[in-house]
Amino acid sequence: MKLQTALALALFVGLAPWVSAQPASQQDSIMQPSRVDQSQIGQSRDERLARDWGLGTEEWTRYEELMDGPLGIYSPNLDPLSALGVEARSDEERRRYAELQVHAESRRVEKLLAYQRAYDDAWQRLHPGLQRVSLPDATLGGMSIAGSGRTAVFVKDDCTLCASFVQRLQAAGTEFDLYMVGSRQDDARIRDLAKRMQIDPTRVRSGTITLNHDGGRWLSLGLAGELPAVVRQVNGQWQRQP
Repeated sequence: MKLQTALALALFVGLAPWVSAQPASQQDSIMQPSRVDQSQIGQSRDERLARDWGLGTEEWTRYEELMDGPLGIYSPNLDPLSALGVEARSDEERRRYAELQVHAESRRVEKLLAYQRAYDDAWQRLHPGLQRVSLPDATLGGMSIAGSGRTAVFVKDDCTLCASFVQRLQAAGTEFDLYMVGSRQDDARIRDLAKRMQIDPTRVRSGTITLNHDGGRWLSLGLAGELPAVVRQVNGQWQRQP
């Protein structure tokens, strides 16, 4: 045992002068990753994210700069195409980002519908003849959701696409009932969400848009896919809309 300890100490003592004799830059490279490597990793990540959205690296950099400014405060979860489109510097830029977003949304909806069909098939195989739970009647904000013929929109706080999705519905003049999943029955959470989504208070006061707690309704629907979700009652059944 003493012999092993002595050998270990001898190796350490022999190594110490070699380490101390190296230039500071070489010692740093031994002790920690190169800053150049870290920069290359960050650049590679940015290029990949930009490519996923159909953007160039300069456009991605502009998006990050926009989200570091007032836009990121008002709409912290705004997607890159919406952010660049809202802050477009020309009509040509605005058209480009609108077209990119149409393509992106189309691909997303196709995936959602494909999964919805797979979910429906799985339900029929695993629970043949069993009815799904219907959306319970609710009188939130003085309005009944069941049979109202209105559009129900389900969103949550940490949803990347929810804000831009709701803003597009609002801009189109759509009347809808907004349900916040995970609100914990806290009115302040819904008010804060509505403010960040830039929902027009006058439309809330007039009742063309209502703000509601989800209260477990999204789970009771048994519909597949991520939020946001637009749901309407069709022939007595609540169905997700593309």
